[in-house]
Amino acid sequence: MANPRRVLIENQRLSPLINLLKKPLAFPLLLSFFLFLTWITLRVQHSSHFSSSSSLPNSALKSHPDLEILDDDEKVNLVRFDAASLSPVRKDDRGWLLDPVILARDSRLSGGAASCLSIHVGEIRPGSLRGNHRHHACNETFVIWGAKTKFRLENHKVEKGYAEVLIGDDEVAVAVSPSGTAHALVNVDPLRSTFFIGCQDSNMQNSSNSDYKVWKDL
Repeated sequence: MANPRRVLIENQRLSPLINLLKKPLAFPLLLSFFLFLTWITLRVQHSSHFSSSSSLPNSALKSHPDLEILDDDEKVNLVRFDAASLSPVRKDDRGWLLDPVILARDSRLSGGAASCLSIHVGEIRPGSLRGNHRHHACNETFVIWGAKTKFRLENHKVEKGYAEVLIGDDEVAVAVSPSGTAHALVNVDPLRSTFFIGCQDSNMQNSSNSDYKVWKDL
């Protein structure tokens, strides 16, 4: 059985709050309080998202659960995605879908094509390569998938004068090659074909604006 004295004391403690709730201004005050709490919660979430997306490119990309950044990816201007999971490469039960220019931009890769004025889609069979050239009159953005593929990009900050990475057969990669930068795609898969999209922001009608067979070891 409840202690009458204890109940009386508790009622006395609650009486100011009960009296406040009975007043006409109680509802607007409570509503304002809950709106304030909601605003604080949204601000905290927004600040957390902004701080993760506005940091340095490499650290920002490393924080994405569907994105794997290897040591040389930044040196070769490349970002890779796991094609089997949800990621910035939009995917549903039909497969993945992307815009090369927007994907490169959103992945914080600078120096790629500003638009797809010229575009080509290609296959590289096992043991074959494409590229190994340098364009002086256009920036280029690549999307690469399908097989184990070596992507090489000219980089004079590296001792060898270039950097290269291996793209897995279960990955989709976006890479950019600024004007005047040599690049090459080599299929090192024993069975599968590599597929790629090359997006250039100018028409490549004059071959004199390109250097061919840049690397002799490919």
